[in-house]
Amino acid sequence: MTPAYLERAALSYLERYGASAEMLRRVLRRRVETRCRLRGEAPDDFSEMVEAVVARALGAGLVDDAAFAAAKVRSLRRRGGSARAIGAKLAAKGVDRGIVGAALAEAEDGGEEEAARAYARRRRLGPFRSGAARAASRERDLAAMARAGFSLGLARRVIDAESEDDLGSP
Repeated sequence: MTPAYLERAALSYLERYGASAEMLRRVLRRRVETRCRLRGEAPDDFSEMVEAVVARALGAGLVDDAAFAAAKVRSLRRRGGSARAIGAKLAAKGVDRGIVGAALAEAEDGGEEEAARAYARRRRLGPFRSGAARAASRERDLAAMARAGFSLGLARRVIDAESEDDLGSP
């Protein structure tokens, strides 16, 4: 296995997906493990090579954790993601907490309330539910909002709104 092989694998992955440095590292490690298993080699022998390829990708600007986090925050906010859920997803992708906090703070201009409205709209909760089933589903709707990472106060405001208009404009 050569550094050129790992660089081609990294470029191929980065052409298709946005990634954090840790995500790229995981992909390259999996590639190394698969290839070593087929050839009967030890994957640990190639860990320095993987780190060198990741460092080159960072140096060349192909991988930027801050830009990746900012893009993910915008995308997940539009879909109705809470700050907690977004933080957990980015942490699972290996993005540093400080970078996640900065990306969330940058996007935080009424973002949590707007995300809660978007989540309720997407899942048809509260004022987005038909009138007959609404009262019977209140507790279930609040639980869904809580599982999505929204605070109880915010979830109550969204779920207990009389109509979509009471929530304000998105």
